[in-house]
Amino acid sequence: MENFVVDEQQLEGGWPCVYTEARNPLQTLKENDLFMVCDSLGNIPGNCNSTGVGLFCADTRYLSRLELQLNGRAPVLLSGTADAGFEAMMLLTNSTEDGLPQDSIGISRRIVLCGGLFETIQLNNYATHPVEIALSLSFGADFADLFEVRGYQRAERGKLLRPVRPLPPDQIVLAYQGLDKALMETHIEFGTVPDRTDGTTASWSLVLGSHQEVSLNYRAYLFRDNEPASYTPPPATFDQAQATALNAQAGWLNSITHITADNQLFSEVLERSVRDLFLLRVSMPEGRSVAAGVPWFATLFGRDSLITASQTLLLDPSIARDTLKLLAHFQGKEDNQWRDEQPGKILHEIRRGEMARCQEVPHTPYYGTIDATPLWLMLLAEYYAWTADVNLVRDLWPNALAAMAWIDRVRKEQPEALAGYLAYDRQSMRGLANQGWKDSNDCIVHADGTLAEGPIALCEVQGYVYACKVRLSQMARLFGEDARADTWLRDARDLRERFNRDFWLTEQDYCALALDGAGRPVASITSNPGHCLSTGILSTEHNRAVAERLTAPDLFSGWGVRTLHSSSPAYNPIGYHTGSVWPHDNSLIALGLRSVGHVSQMLEIGSVLFEVAQNQSYYRLPELFCGFTRDGKHGLLASYPVACSPQAWAAGCLFQILQAIVNLVPDAPSNCLRIIDPVLPDWLERLEFRNLKVGSSVLDLEFELAGSATACRVTNKRGNLRVIIES
Repeated sequence: MENFVVDEQQLEGGWPCVYTEARNPLQTLKENDLFMVCDSLGNIPGNCNSTGVGLFCADTRYLSRLELQLNGRAPVLLSGTADAGFEAMMLLTNSTEDGLPQDSIGISRRIVLCGGLFETIQLNNYATHPVEIALSLSFGADFADLFEVRGYQRAERGKLLRPVRPLPPDQIVLAYQGLDKALMETHIEFGTVPDRTDGTTASWSLVLGSHQEVSLNYRAYLFRDNEPASYTPPPATFDQAQATALNAQAGWLNSITHITADNQLFSEVLERSVRDLFLLRVSMPEGRSVAAGVPWFATLFGRDSLITASQTLLLDPSIARDTLKLLAHFQGKEDNQWRDEQPGKILHEIRRGEMARCQEVPHTPYYGTIDATPLWLMLLAEYYAWTADVNLVRDLWPNALAAMAWIDRVRKEQPEALAGYLAYDRQSMRGLANQGWKDSNDCIVHADGTLAEGPIALCEVQGYVYACKVRLSQMARLFGEDARADTWLRDARDLRERFNRDFWLTEQDYCALALDGAGRPVASITSNPGHCLSTGILSTEHNRAVAERLTAPDLFSGWGVRTLHSSSPAYNPIGYHTGSVWPHDNSLIALGLRSVGHVSQMLEIGSVLFEVAQNQSYYRLPELFCGFTRDGKHGLLASYPVACSPQAWAAGCLFQILQAIVNLVPDAPSNCLRIIDPVLPDWLERLEFRNLKVGSSVLDLEFELAGSATACRVTNKRGNLRVIIES
C-alpha cells in the first residue's frame, strides 16, 4: 500500500466514454477462473458497461475499460469470432470520421486469456501512400465485486489508488484497496513501448508506408495482495499463453469419448458443447469441477456442477469424480444460519470477491440449496455404475453418510403438515427465498398465481430423496451395512407411497409443483414433475399421466417444455422461471420420458433442442430462452435478454439427450453394459461413439437407422466388458 495513494480523479469522474453502450453481440472468453465479456470490436467500453462487460477474476472486475481507438475514433468491425473460447480474433478497419482514407487501414486484434490477458494488434496500411496514425489504448478498472455489477447496492466500498512514483514508460498500473484491506492490482505491460502515456491511456504515433505492417502487443497481469489473482500461473508472452491454452484443450479432447454423426450440423453442435464444457472447467486449490456459467455464475455451484457431471458421464466420467471430491471437501460442518449451513449439507455457491470476504453476502461458501445434497448422493451412485471405482466410494462413504443424515434431519424437523418431506425455508437474511433449481423469488406459485408460503417441499426433490435412498442402499451392502440398507429401502417405500397420495392433483391428473408450509398442494402445472420420471417415485399410472401432460400445448411451446404452463395467471414467457424454456430442464425431462417408455416424446424434445442450437451463435445452447409459442411457419425463437452463455448444464444437455436416445445402462461393478432398445431420430441415420469408458474397458459403438429400426454394433473393445444389446 505504501506504493499507492488514493486516486481522487477516478473517484470523482471516472473515464470518458467514446460511445454510449456496449456494441452487440457481446463476445465471451473464459479460461479457468478468468473470463472476459467485450463488445464485437474487442473493446470494454468504459463507464458504459451496464451489460456486465469487463475482465473478471475471483468475482472481481480487474478491467472495466479497454478501448482501442484510431485518431480518436473507434474502428469499424469487418468480422470477428470467439469460437475458440479462450481466444478472440477481430478484423477491423478505420472509421470514416478519423481523417484517414476510407477502409484503408486493416486492424487485426487477437486476445488470449491464460492466467491474464494477452493481446497482439497488427496494423496494415493498404493505401497507396504513407499515412499518419494515432493509435491509443485506454484502460480502467473499478475492481467492482460481481454482485455489484449485477446490481447489488453497497453502503460503502474501497478506494481506487494510483502509484506514488512515476512508472516506466512500458507500464500502467491500476489498483484498489478493498474494505477488507486487500490490495488488488492490474498491471499492463507493453511489449511495444508507447510514445506517451497519459494517465491510463497509452498512445503511439505511427507513420505507415504504403502496404507497411506494424505489430503492437501488451499483457495484463492480475494480482491480489501481491500474489497472482488467477489460479492459472500466467505465462510470459502471447505465444506462450496461446500454446498453453491450446495444449490444455487438446489434451482433454483426446481423453474423452468422441461422438460423431452423419448429420454434419449435429456433429458441429456437439463439438461446440464439448468445447464449452472444457472452457467451463475450473481448477481450485481444493480440486476441480465445472463452473456454472458466464458471466454471472463463473464459479463452483453445487446443483449445476452435479447435474452437468451427471449429464456428461458418457463423455468423461472424471468430471463426476472431481466434482464429487470437491463438493465433499466443502461439505457443511456446522450450523451456521448466515450461510444456511448445516453438517452434511452440500454447498450452493462459493465466491471469492470483496463482498464475500467482508461478509456482505454469505457465499463463503453459501449452502442455501435443498437439492444439491441428494443430487450429490445420486451422482455418487451413477459414477460407481459407470466406473466401479470402489476406492473413491470408500473414501467418500463418510461424506455420503453425513449427507444422508442431513436429509433425514431436515425431514424430521419439518412442521407436522410436511413431516417426512425434504423442504426448505430461508435462514440467512441475505440468502435465497427459493432453494430449488427454480430459485427466483416469484416462481413457486399456486394455481391462482399467488406466491406459496414456506416451508416448501418441491416435488422433484422428493424424487431425488427416493432415488438416493434406493441407490445408496445397494452401495451400503458393499461395506456390509445391510441394516442401514434395509432402513433406507423402507424409508424409500414409505416416501413413495405418501408422495403419490399427497402430491397428486386428481382434478388436473398431474403432480403438484410442491407442498406449501400448510401442507397444501401448490397446484400449478410446471415442468418440475418431469424430473420425477427417472427417479422411480411416481406410480405407473402417474408416470403415464405426467409424461402425456408434459407435451400438451400449454406446457410445450414448440421449442421445448415451459417452466410454467401458459394458462397460469403467473405465466410470463419472458419470466426467468415462470414460462421460459430451459434446455437442461428439457434434457432431464427427455431422460425421464425414455425411462417410462415414452420414446416419441423424448425424441421430440431432443429434436427441438437440436433446432434451438442451430439458431444460436456458435451453435451454443443458452441457459434459457423465452417461452413464446412456436406458431407454424412464423414461430420465432426469442432469446432471453441476460442468459448465461456458455452455461454448463446447457452444454451438457445434448449428451443427456444422446444417453436417452441410445439408452446405455452401465453396470461396471458387474462388468456389463446393457444397450436397451436404442432409437435414432429420423434426422440422424448414423451415430458413432469412440473411446467410451465403462469400468476398466474402453469400447467403440456404432448405431445405424435402417427403416424404423436402429441397429447397434460394437466395433472395437479393449477390456473384457460384456455388452448386451436388447431390443
